[in-house]
Order: sequence, then C-alpha cells, then structure tokens
Amino acid sequence: MSKTTLYLVRHGKTIGSEEMRYKGHTDVALSPEGEDEIRVLGERLKALNGRIGAIYSSDLSRAMKTAEILGRFIGVQPEPVVELRERNFGRWEGMSFKEIEKVYPVEFNRWKADPLRYSPPGGESTEDVAQRVTRALEQIIIRHRGEQIMIVAHGGVNRIVLCHFMGIPMSNIFRIEQDYGCLNIIDIFEDGFPVVRLLNGNFINPGGYHD
Repeated sequence: MSKTTLYLVRHGKTIGSEEMRYKGHTDVALSPEGEDEIRVLGERLKALNGRIGAIYSSDLSRAMKTAEILGRFIGVQPEPVVELRERNFGRWEGMSFKEIEKVYPVEFNRWKADPLRYSPPGGESTEDVAQRVTRALEQIIIRHRGEQIMIVAHGGVNRIVLCHFMGIPMSNIFRIEQDYGCLNIIDIFEDGFPVVRLLNGNFINPGGYHD
C-alpha cells in the first residue's frame, strides 16, 4: 500500500526564547544556538539521500531559516506558506503569561475557561488556526500523494497537525510537547489512515526538555 510520509519540524530556538513571551505573528530570528540545533537535525536527515522531495514552511523568519538550513542538507528549496504561521495573539503579542493576566484579567479568565474558542483581543482562537492550517495541510498532502515531504512550522501549528492526524480533540492540544528543533514523522496511507511513527523527536537533548 502506497503512503505519503510527512516530516514535521518545529523551528529552532529563537532570540529571546528564554523570556517565555507569546511571539505568534511577531517575526523573531533564530538564535545562534537554534541554528546549531537545526544543523544537528540536518545531519540526521541528510542520510535520507534526497528522498524528501519538497519542503513547505511558515513564512515567518524563524521557520524559513530553519527550512533553509535543512534544505541545504537535503538539497531542496523551501516554499513559504502563510497559512502555516503560528497563532496570531493580537494585543497579547510580546507579552508574558503574567503580564497578560495582570493587564487583561477579564479576557485572560475567558481564555482560561475556553482556550479552544476564545480569541485574544485582535487575535485568533485555536479553532481559527486549526481551520487555516488543516486547509493548507490537505492541499499539500494531495499535491504530493505517495511522496516524502517536510513541513516546518511552530509549536502550536505542529500540535494542530498532530491532533488532526491522531484524531485527538483540539481541546487536548497542550497535552502534546513540541521542543525546539523537534522532528515528527507521520505516514499517511492511501486509504487515508495515518500512523505517527515519531513524536517530538529530540536529537539535540534526547530525553530532556528545552526551556
């Protein structure tokens, strides 16, 4: 039975990642450490010997830089896809969890009560993001049926993709870990039945977590 194999990657660590602020659509760069992380992953993927035929990436620079580094190892030029961007956090962009709780207490409580459907002021809900991401995902899979492809995106986007393929309700999205620079591998068989072969593969810090 033929299958499509998806290599799903989260971008590497970014500048200022230790501050734990919501970046969303804010365009931040990979840190030097993040670039090193992705080179380690690239060395692993190089052994595939050109079997990955296409790379699609969020157009934000932290994802595109990740895709470009990996593309050099496997000989593929990445293509940007706006719909693969991280969630737009609206007026919460650049703020920490504690700052949001202090400045927007009412909205913060509404978000805690319904994180799936609630949109931060000027931003997107999880359902909004899931709709645009899954549309783009389905188009990519149809275009490359029977091939091996890569998507480089963000923690929130990757969790949505994984929930989609595993049939997990989006309300459980935060039960899935996605470290910086991690790799997920998903086989989608011709009958539409998906199998997740690798989840949150962390080749930089095996068995541990990134901050």
